Amino acid sequence: MRFNKLAASCIIASLPSMASADILSFAIGGGVWNETPEGNIIQPSNATTPTVDVKNNLFWTEESQAYLFATLEHPVPILPNVRLMYTSLDHAGNGNTSFEFDGVTYSGNVANDFTIEETDLLLYYEVLDNVVSLDLGLNIRLLDISFNINDGVNTTTESVGGTVPMIYGMVGGTPWPGVMLSAEANYMSYSGSTLSDFNAKISYTTDFFVGVEAGYRTQTIELDDVDDTNANLDFKGPFIGAYVKF
Repeated sequence: MRFNKLAASCIIASLPSMASADILSFAIGGGVWNETPEGNIIQPSNATTPTVDVKNNLFWTEESQAYLFATLEHPVPILPNVRLMYTSLDHAGNGNTSFEFDGVTYSGNVANDFTIEETDLLLYYEVLDNVVSLDLGLNIRLLDISFNINDGVNTTTESVGGTVPMIYGMVGGTPWPGVMLSAEANYMSYSGSTLSDFNAKISYTTDFFVGVEAGYRTQTIELDDVDDTNANLDFKGPFIGAYVKF
């Protein structure tokens, strides 16, 4: 997956010196995202071929996916805060169908197995950090997509991956001590391809370093002739998690 390295450089250069955390803090946690997939995949070279629908042809259904994260915030103004996050979207299905993909026609009982792994390195600055919070930064996402399709006669196994720079922003408010309402956005559009990842959530941190969070997350992957493939995939649904924060 080819994304212009200049985009990442421009985003980094545009970040001003911003506010920093008052104290050093570290959080680690994880949760479950109950997402529902929608969309389709098609190869541009086969423009007359119907799209491969993830529900009707691949038989994908609602799945519970795990996510993990770790965050480090510090009082050094010139250095960004850091968050690492990992999400794996695993979908598999099988059923009686017929479609063409990668120049091969699959028919009968077709089985498939797709994995989309996302590893995020988030570098951000706190513009505001009081009753109202505002973070801005850069998310460097390592994206790996692998899949296998098999109908008992034909098999296709492929993978595609790349490093994707995404603009990051978060806005939130603290209506009560320990409670935070927030919305986060990650976004990148380049050469007809778009990646977006949005969530809105409520989190509560207790006086005993333990916190919980719950919200709704939606993610879109639009590929325009990337490795001879077009895709328009959406994953959306509620999530719930827990963390410890020191």
